[in-house]
Amino acid sequence: MLFDTHTHLDAPQFDEDREEVIARALEQGVSKMINIGFNRETIPSTMKLAETYDFIYAAVGWHPQDAITMQPGDLEWIEQLCAHEKVVAIGEIGLDYYWDTSPKEVQHRVFREQIQLAKHLNMPISIHNRDAHEDVVRILREEHAEQIGGVMHCFSGSWEIAKECLDLGFYISFGGPITFKNARVPKEVLAKVPNDRFLIETDSPYLTPHPYRGKRNESGYVRLVAEAAAEIKGMELEQIAKITMENAHECFRLG
Repeated sequence: MLFDTHTHLDAPQFDEDREEVIARALEQGVSKMINIGFNRETIPSTMKLAETYDFIYAAVGWHPQDAITMQPGDLEWIEQLCAHEKVVAIGEIGLDYYWDTSPKEVQHRVFREQIQLAKHLNMPISIHNRDAHEDVVRILREEHAEQIGGVMHCFSGSWEIAKECLDLGFYISFGGPITFKNARVPKEVLAKVPNDRFLIETDSPYLTPHPYRGKRNESGYVRLVAEAAAEIKGMELEQIAKITMENAHECFRLG
């Protein structure tokens, strides 16, 4: 059974066939999913999904692209939601230097505030990192994020960056890019990450794996990610499913 540790099933791309998409995921052996609520609009829809389906969990936080929209009351809102039994992480949080939507200093402040909240609540965090590897690791170190750990969502950095994240107690998560023929670096990183420290995800509806690249991604396609991971790791699909399920339970403290 597979665990899609990062998906956006509440995205508008699924408005016409959301139930069918979820059903197809179950048919592909995806028994658990974590949906991500990352701003004022997606947190309520994420919570609704988690309360509707017993196999869907929630992560709630403020995305770095939306950092400039965060108000003081929003951090209190996230804290309140973290008491819900289906909320398993604060995220996705972090830094994004690709999209010029929030000033870096605002992203840094919002990132730090959410790490501090996670430490206060003893919750793992889900990290979004785009073109900001050094600053993400530096802030995680300065805020002593090793006290709570979490996951580097859809990791795109080098093995050197991955080692620093592993040293901080984080899991490294891989998605559709490891199925791309020209994706040398994520494949090399996955090959080196210890078997007890990696996860799989889709980030659907984005980052669709081969052979559906360019089309809408779905949680069911995490099976393709698992198959690619099995080839890279020299394992059977069933081994990858078992390992990543156990790792996800450990990372998100699901017992």
